[in-house]
Parts: sequence; structure tokens; C-alpha cells
Amino acid sequence: MEVEAMDNSIESYISCLSDDCLLSIFNKLESELDRNAFGLTCKSWFKVRNVARKSLVFHFSYNPKVYKEHAQCLPKILARSPYLKVISLAGLTELPDSALHEVGASGTSLMSLSLYCCSGITDDGLTQVSFGCPNLVLVELYRCINITDLGLESLSQGCHALKSLNLGYCAAISDRGIGSIFRNCRNISALIISYCRGVSGVGFTGCPSTLSYLEAESCMISPEGMLDIVSGGGLEYLNFYNLRSSAGLDGLGRVRSLTKLRFLNLRMCRYLTDDSVVAIASACPLIEEWSLAVCHGVRLPGWTAIGLYSNKLRILHVNRCRNICDQGLQAMKDGCMCLEVLHIHGCGKITNNGLALFSIARPSVKQMVDEAMSIGPPIEDLFRL
Repeated sequence: MEVEAMDNSIESYISCLSDDCLLSIFNKLESELDRNAFGLTCKSWFKVRNVARKSLVFHFSYNPKVYKEHAQCLPKILARSPYLKVISLAGLTELPDSALHEVGASGTSLMSLSLYCCSGITDDGLTQVSFGCPNLVLVELYRCINITDLGLESLSQGCHALKSLNLGYCAAISDRGIGSIFRNCRNISALIISYCRGVSGVGFTGCPSTLSYLEAESCMISPEGMLDIVSGGGLEYLNFYNLRSSAGLDGLGRVRSLTKLRFLNLRMCRYLTDDSVVAIASACPLIEEWSLAVCHGVRLPGWTAIGLYSNKLRILHVNRCRNICDQGLQAMKDGCMCLEVLHIHGCGKITNNGLALFSIARPSVKQMVDEAMSIGPPIEDLFRL
């Protein structure tokens, strides 16, 4: 009887706790397990748990059944969680536009939205979110293949605070949509347009100096577009991996105007010539990591310029370059005094003797045979609050 009376007394005390008091207690819980247990105590505590929820993340899965369950429970979870700052719906490939109605209702609190691989979302769904969540700063639309320039225009008009935008594989967008982003989102700092074959670069006209990170893998950039891309002058990271050229010409020498550049990925840029490498090396002294893997057009003058001018270069990728020879390796041995890592293999014109001489002269440089697809800082860091 005494134990039962004590239990009733504890329940009475708990029921008297205000929501503010419960919220303060909840915020001191560090583990997700404890937070979930808190919400299962009773209905009032469950309500506090939902109000306090700041993020909703559906982890990527390859199980269609899991996706279907996530899509079904999403509206209810969103309705119960009015103050979310982060929402990630990655992998919900069949998510309809209607499911984003509740996302738009999150209002001014939402700052990060990932629709990674949500291929069912169209411009209508993105418009709902754009005007309902004006404080979005991070948006991922990777492989949202039904998003067009109209969706990007809505996003730019509703979310002026946007800083990071992933449009990788959004094949339906063009320079028109990119231009609207730059006109209306003047704080944009990171943009990914990889495999967006409809983007030539002319939409970058007037891009702000805040743009410091650009990925444009396998894009068909025109000579005029290249000028517009570098016009902002603030790029520190530039990825032109497998850059396409409609004219079959090397226009990469224009990168020389990016004096703040620190990371440059030109892997598989087969039109790249010595003239552009010399121009970039001599005008971009801050480059720390440079990938020239599979760049067969770079010959002795290019390698010599890197050795002569790239004094802050720490990591260099030359994998499978057909035209780097012992003399080119010697130029980097005599220069590049900050070099720490050299990714090198499959270079047919480099002899064992030439490689041995480099190793003896620069024993602190770590030689690696692996071929890196990406360089620089992790992309995840750009889409994290």
C-alpha cells in the first residue's frame, strides 16, 4: 500500500510539471534513446517531445517496403513537429508533391531540406516549400529529375537566404534557372550542377563573390559560360571533372582569374593544354590540391610550370597521364616544396629510375597508387547546419 501511494504521489508531481519545465528537462537529454523514451512516458510528454524535435531524417535505404512506410507516416510526423530545422527525405523516390504540403507548413523554422533522389517531386511541390519556408539555407535536389527552371525560379524568389544548393543530375534545368538563383540569392556560397547538360555557364552572369564552391562534373560549358563562371572571383573550390567542350577547344585558361582558388579538379579534361596549365599555375598561387589525372594534353611545359609556381601545392594527382615523363617529375621534385602526397600510377613515360630519383630527393612525399574521384573538403560539410 505504501509503495502504491508513493507511485501515485510521483505521478501527481509529474502531472504538475509545466510544458516549459518538461522541455527544459528534455533538452538536457543527450542520447536519442533517452529522448525517444521520454516521449513514450505519456501523452503530454509525447507532445513535448514532438514540439522539441528539431530534425527529421529518413536514412537512405534500398528497401521499397521501408520507403513506402516512411512515405505513409511522413504527414503525421510533420504535423506533430512544428519547429523542425532540418528535414531529410533522402531516397523517397515515389514521394508525391502533396507530401510537401506539411513541409511548407514548417514555416520560418526550417533551414535545411534534403530531397535527395526524390524523383517524384515536381516544380509544384518545390514551390509549396519555397514560399512556406523562407529561411531555407541548405537545399539538396540531387536527381530530382522533374525539377525545371520554373521550380528554381520559385525557390530563388521564396528563399533569398539560400547558401548551398545541390542540383546534381537535374537534367531539366538550364542557364535560365541558374541565373534566377544568382539574381535572388546573393549569399549563395556552394552550388553543384554536375551532369546538368543543359547548363552552359552563361547563367552565371553577375554571380556573387560569395560563391566559393562549384561542382560542374561532365557539364558542357561554353567559352562564354566559362567567362561568366569565373566572373565572381570568389571560387576556392572548382570541380570540372570530365568537362565537355562543344567546340572541342581548351578554354580552361580562364580559370587563371580565380586567385583565391585552393582546390582544382580537372580530372579527365582531355582538351586541357599546357597553355592553360601554365596560366593557372602562374596566376593561382594558393592551390593546395590539384587533380590532373588522365589529362593527356599536359606535357613538359605544364609540369615545369607547376614545379615553378605551385609553391603551396600539398596534393597532386597525375594518375594515368600519358605525357608526364622523368623530366616533368624532376621539375616537381625541384619545386613544389610543400608537396606532401603524390597520386601516381599508370604513367607510361615515367621510368623506374626517374621514380627512384624522386623518392630519394623527396622522401617525405607520400606516393599513392589509388586514383581519387573527388578531392578537397567532404561535400557533407557544405550541407550541414
